[in-house]
Amino acid sequence: MSAKTVHFIRHAQSAHNARVQEVPDEDMARNDPALRDAPLSSLGQNQAAALQSEIAGLREIELVVTSPLTRAIQTTLAAFDGHPAPRLVEALHREHQDSFCDIGRPPAALALDFTSLRFDHLENPWWQEDPEHGGPFLRESLSSLERRVAAFADWLSARPEQTVAVVGHGTFLRTLTGHPFDNAQRVMMRF
Repeated sequence: MSAKTVHFIRHAQSAHNARVQEVPDEDMARNDPALRDAPLSSLGQNQAAALQSEIAGLREIELVVTSPLTRAIQTTLAAFDGHPAPRLVEALHREHQDSFCDIGRPPAALALDFTSLRFDHLENPWWQEDPEHGGPFLRESLSSLERRVAAFADWLSARPEQTVAVVGHGTFLRTLTGHPFDNAQRVMMRF
């Protein structure tokens, strides 16, 4: 199969990202259950809106794939507002589960908040969960992340579209591409 053009976009600043900047120890934010499935911060909402003008001219994008975490969905909806490409929610490229902000919400709850997207194809839960786990949340192993990255790369390669936008997360995107991403950063690659 021929190489695709992929616009990889990290979500804009989330409430978790903002909290990390305010506390002396990142674990304070990582272990805060109030930050579960963290939405965009005020700055993040502005960053996502600013992406819209950058993306508006990219009419060759045939599909926008977003993670089901709220911060990625909010970034997608703001950045691609008015863009004709269909949106697809895909859980394979959710963030590496290492913080409460990486714990998702059930598809039915997401469908209530984001009525323009479909979530009925997602498992419940679509994130890692183990009721017998003794900690505050289940941390994903690096080997599990690497398997998901490989599965997503295969999934993306098999898609029929030649130009795709992927809205996702820093650790996942860095593992997939080898490129570090800032919030609301877009990097175009042949994939």
